[in-house]
Amino acid sequence: MALAENLVLVFVAGLLTALATGLGALPFFFVEEFSDRWNVTLWGLASGIMVSASLFGLVNEGLAYASGGFPTLMVGGLLAGVVLVEVSDRTLDAVDLEDDHQDDERDGGEDTAEIPDPEADETVHADGGGHGHDEHAMEAKAFAEGDLKTLVLILGILTVHSFPEGVAVGVSFAELGLEGGIGILGFSVPLLAVFMTVAISIHNIPEGTAIAIPMRAMGLSNWRMVGAAVFSSLPQPVGAVIAFAFVRWAEAFLPFGFGFAAGAMVYLVLTEFVPEALETGADLPNGGHRELLIGLAVGIVAMVPLMYV
Repeated sequence: MALAENLVLVFVAGLLTALATGLGALPFFFVEEFSDRWNVTLWGLASGIMVSASLFGLVNEGLAYASGGFPTLMVGGLLAGVVLVEVSDRTLDAVDLEDDHQDDERDGGEDTAEIPDPEADETVHADGGGHGHDEHAMEAKAFAEGDLKTLVLILGILTVHSFPEGVAVGVSFAELGLEGGIGILGFSVPLLAVFMTVAISIHNIPEGTAIAIPMRAMGLSNWRMVGAAVFSSLPQPVGAVIAFAFVRWAEAFLPFGFGFAAGAMVYLVLTEFVPEALETGADLPNGGHRELLIGLAVGIVAMVPLMYV
């Protein structure tokens, strides 16, 4: 019974990170455009928190569980996390998006998604600008047209894309119920789990905004934008539960689990979060570098002391 209750708690934590994605669409209830400057800073803040939590939280935990000598399992986990993210992105870029482009060509190019950017005079094409923007454009078009088949395809893409974030949440709950945690709803929740949940939730907010921007341009309602943003992170609570169940069942693999989550998260920050932030801030006077660095610094400064409470 205790295991079932623990799984429910971990699922709820993962669900909270998914719901946080919907917060990224809320500014559109009050304003027509969302400041690139603020968006880049928020990407930087999320990145700083994620890197700090990964390096000073997950890696430290992995080293603590490593049994004497060289932490082979943890290093193996770090590499496995990097490989999974890289292979997933390459597979999605090579298969799913090409298939979508080929479908457009077979249709004579009539349905090529050209989404006007509300913050510029240019047109954002669904088949250009990087994997992240392609994904957002595809999701926007599918929600606008009510295309169930495409939505199912996108959910599969998002499962691969956001699964590592769910794993990070699940692994961070490895010490759930042990002494020294924070009392929440009758559970002794590890401090690392609290901060990892918060960190991923903060990251998901600008992700939700990035999803909502093309939907705003296509005239979708505010609540449909919120729903689409939450939809994009639904795999996270599933990944959290699977990871938690695995590390509790095979405690000997805890160093690997911590390493895997840390490697995947840091690699995601370097290859997706930071490039996304810089692309968002490309039209700012300094290319968004200053806002990104400010966000990174604030995230790191805020997180590091708390990790050692």
